[in-house]
Formats: sequence, C-alpha cells, structure tokens
Amino acid sequence: MASQPKAGAVGAAGGLEDSLSDQFAAVRRQSLALCEPLQIEDFGVQPMDDASPPKWHLAHTTWFFETFILKPRLPDYRSFHPKFEYLFNSYYNGVGTPFPRPRRGFLSRPTVAEVYEYRERVDEHMQLLLAADEPAEILEHITIGLHHEQQHQELLLTDLKYNFGHNPLYPVYGGGPRLMEGATDTPRWLTYEGGITSVGAQQGFCFDNELPRHQTLLQPFQLADRLVTNADYLVFIEDGGYQRPELWLSEGWLQVEQQAWQAPLYWHQQDNDQWYEYRLDGLQPLAADLPVVHVSGHEAFAYATWANARLPTEFEWEYVAANQPIRGSFVDAGVFHPQACTALAPGQPEQLFGEVWQWTSSSYGPYPGYQPLPGTLGEYNGKFMSSQLVLRGGSCATPASHVRASYRNFFYPPDRWQFSGIRLAKDLTTDARAVARHH
Repeated sequence: MASQPKAGAVGAAGGLEDSLSDQFAAVRRQSLALCEPLQIEDFGVQPMDDASPPKWHLAHTTWFFETFILKPRLPDYRSFHPKFEYLFNSYYNGVGTPFPRPRRGFLSRPTVAEVYEYRERVDEHMQLLLAADEPAEILEHITIGLHHEQQHQELLLTDLKYNFGHNPLYPVYGGGPRLMEGATDTPRWLTYEGGITSVGAQQGFCFDNELPRHQTLLQPFQLADRLVTNADYLVFIEDGGYQRPELWLSEGWLQVEQQAWQAPLYWHQQDNDQWYEYRLDGLQPLAADLPVVHVSGHEAFAYATWANARLPTEFEWEYVAANQPIRGSFVDAGVFHPQACTALAPGQPEQLFGEVWQWTSSSYGPYPGYQPLPGTLGEYNGKFMSSQLVLRGGSCATPASHVRASYRNFFYPPDRWQFSGIRLAKDLTTDARAVARHH
C-alpha cells in the first residue's frame, strides 16, 4: 500500500457498502469465531518455532491496533499492560526488541481470559476512534491492520493444524471437503501468447509489495487448467520421486535426506500401505481428486521436473488470473481443506483462487521503483525480500475478501505447513505455437 491505489477503497471484510467500523467488527469477530472449536488447552501450544499459539495470534493482532493506532492517536490512552508491547511484538524492531519467537509457547500467562479482555478493551477504543472524523492516514493504517489480522487468521489455522496433525490422536477441528469427486483427466494446457503486459495492483486495497504497477515481458507459455491432485502426486511418489536426486534442486535434495521426506506433510501410510491424510476434519483416507496440499517449494519444483513441466512465474500467473473471477474455496466456506475441481470449462483455467496457495518459480523481491511504507510499518514486507519464493491465489484458509490477483504471498522453499500446492506451466515451443494457432 503506497501512494496509489488507496487503502480502504475495498475493505478487509466486505465491499464498498460496508463502513470501516462494520469491517473492523466483522474481522475481529472472525478471529474469535475460528477459536470457538478450541479447548482451553489448545490456546497455548506452540508446535514448532515457526508457528505460534492461538492465544498469541489473538493478542498480537490486538497489539497491532494498540501500538500503531491507539497510542499514536490518543495521547491519554493507557496500555492494557505495559509488558504486552514486548510480549506480543512480532518483528517490528522500530518499536522495540520483540519477545523471542521460539518461546511464545512458554507463556502460560497472560491467561486466555486476559487476552480476550485485552481484545475487548482495544476494540472499545477503536470503535470510539472510528466514530470520529479521522484523517485518511489513520483510516488507511486501520485497513492495513484488518488485512494483517486476516493474515493471522490464516496462520492461526495453519499453526493449529500443525499442532493437531502431529498429535497421535489426530484431533478434529471441523470442516471437511463437501465435493469428493472431481475431474481426474490429464490436465489440459491453455496457451497464452504473452507479450508486454502490466502487473501489480490496480485499485482497492493492496500491500506495498504489490506496487508500483509496471510492465513486464512474457514469452509465450502454457498453463495447466487445474491444480495437481493427490492422484497425480501419488504417481510421482510411486515412480520414486523422493528417491531420485536428479529431479531435485540441491537444497531440496538436502531437505529430502535430512528430513526423510517421503510424501507431503500430513500423509500417512497405514493398513497395508493405504494412504491417509490428516485434515482438520480428522485423519481420512486419501481422496484422489482433491488438490495436493502442504507441499514445499522444493517438492513443487521436483514434481514439475518429473512431469516435464515447470512452475509458472508469478507474472504468468497474474497475467492469467487478472481476467478471471475470484471464486473458489475460502475460509468463509468453513471446509478448511481444498475442494476438488468438478468442472473444466474448455479453454478456461480453474482453481486459480482459493483451495491452495500456488508456488511460483519467482523469487520474492521488490518491483522496479518499490517504496516501503514510511515509518515502522515499512518493516511489514520489504525486510523479508530475501531467499523466499512467491505464492499466488489464496487458499481454503484465506478470507475471500483478502484475495486479489496481485496479492504476493511468500515463504521459504522448505516450508510445508502452509496450505500450499502446485499448478504446472510449460514454455511454448515454436511447433506448439504453430499447432495452437492452427486450432
């Protein structure tokens, strides 16, 4: 989010018809709604260093509004607790030294009840502020805070799934795909001539890393019309995909050896080698038609190489997605798992949005002319532009109002706990271009 487009043109929890006050209330309610199925014991568990307990997510998103909105705007505002600025700071060094991330699960106090009280106190002051005539800059910062909270709603689910998915009891959170039979035919290849095209945010809210909008050159390419399914990926496994170093990038093969990868995260073999998958509706037999999910960037690269294809660049993906409606399975549907592709319209891509975050081959870096937000909020995106890959499209854990064609998510290539999956691309050869034009 920079000089243009302006934040708040389309809000975080709805469309133009919703006031920012209504959007604020809706986003804050959604965080609590995601926690309703939890037991008190679930709130404090940190299953790995990169994940955070649900209690921390609830407090950190509240800390954001207190730190960046209430304290600067209200001179008489008193912090809920003076130590919360330290405990619930994530990575904003401009505010102070954060509490160490790997130790978030050690915090038995504050209690869950105190965190909920903290949220109520901050929400009351925020609604008073929203009722006043505030300058555009404050309203834009509030909109950033809402999208920030939506990001943490997704992280809350992914972190919770890592906790439950490594518990031998395989606890049930809820949801579950409603569509279990879908398209199983070989993916069709859609042809795009490319050329000079504009990429980046156009209107409505965006983060600063989506700007400035600029031109790029795309060579002719092909894109698969659907995501890679569990059935597709199982063939890769059965063909020795995890035993063939020639398919893997060097760092990826090192992960295979060190982590003993044999399948995507949450896949298990039981009952005479039958495959099961842990989902948030429990441990279930592997559903062949569902998109493969919880694969790393390294696994995505290896699968693409095995399939005689490649991963799309982020700009190829955006070029295709920019003219498509935003539809798919999002967290709003309450299924918490990618659904099957049930219809393949000739010549049209499916599953571009929702379902799974799609790995691209693009390194996460700044666009030409990129300018981070001024002040401490400039730490939001720019400081992470190193050694990560871009993912596109959103997932079944992403709020629908949070997704747009220009959205750039980013993770390290070994990461698997996010709802990440695979779509294939190919270079368009001279012969293939001639065939495509003929047809």
